[in-house]
Amino acid sequence: MRIADADILVVPGLGNAGPDHWQSRWAERFSTGRMVEQDEWKNPDLRDWTAALVEAVEMAERPVVLVAHSLGVSALVHAAPRFPEGKVVGAFLVSPPDHEGKAVPRAALSFGDVPRNPLPFPSMLVASTNDDLVSAERAADMAASWGSDMHLAVNAGHINPASGHGPWPEGLMMFTRLMQRL
Repeated sequence: MRIADADILVVPGLGNAGPDHWQSRWAERFSTGRMVEQDEWKNPDLRDWTAALVEAVEMAERPVVLVAHSLGVSALVHAAPRFPEGKVVGAFLVSPPDHEGKAVPRAALSFGDVPRNPLPFPSMLVASTNDDLVSAERAADMAASWGSDMHLAVNAGHINPASGHGPWPEGLMMFTRLMQRL
């Protein structure tokens, strides 16, 4: 599938993605890309976040590919059973937080108890060997539960601007491979 043939919905995590974040750059770069907006970025509510995500999917005019980072991954997995059947054709999941770990911010606690059911669409999960919010082992467990292909990035941190991932060209190549599969 070509990027132009899908609505690319970018799902940021806690605090939103700033202008230097790879998600913001990708949303601007893709002609059919846009950010899924939330009313409250710093004190998220699971019901509000999943409702906004489901609404964004419902409003899409083309097949949807989701690009989620961090808490956005948790919101996506919680929302997946509510997506219109067949509307989401793929998902790119980056740095999902381990809600059972001690490093997850208090503001994200309501997103815990993340479903472990296989996602009803193809997905790729990208995680790092040294992310404070999720171990490589826990990320691999999530990928297996969700039926996601797994890519482990060596020493990439939380895969955000703080870990040196502004444009993140390696991620764009992985995303392109996922799109080719769809």
